[in-house]
Amino acid sequence: MSRRADQSESLERALDGGPVPHDEDTRQMLAAAGALEPGYRRSPARVRATKEAMLREYARAQNPQETREDAGSGDGLDEPEIHREEIELPDGGHLVLTDIEDITPERAEKMAAHVARVLESKERDRQS
Repeated sequence: MSRRADQSESLERALDGGPVPHDEDTRQMLAAAGALEPGYRRSPARVRATKEAMLREYARAQNPQETREDAGSGDGLDEPEIHREEIELPDGGHLVLTDIEDITPERAEKMAAHVARVLESKERDRQS
């Protein structure tokens, strides 16, 4: 048997999962074959699960749920009341507070004082 045929057989056995040959030529051929093999394999279960999820979403988009007659009534999802308070700032500016909770006079004064402090500190920074 020729050396070439022997190398071919040992390469075939190694590619089929047999023992790895010790000669350098066959090792290089195995490395080249490994470089041609994809680095990852797709899992058939994941491919099937992805396809099923896509088909479910397509069916859901094609058959939307029916609108309820009583939707939005008594289910706690009514529009909340928006509270609004306008406050004059010391330098002549206006502060508008909006919230879904009640705005108490104490809260309004506290926010006005905070905004006035911020504005005052920024004015001093510009002058330095």
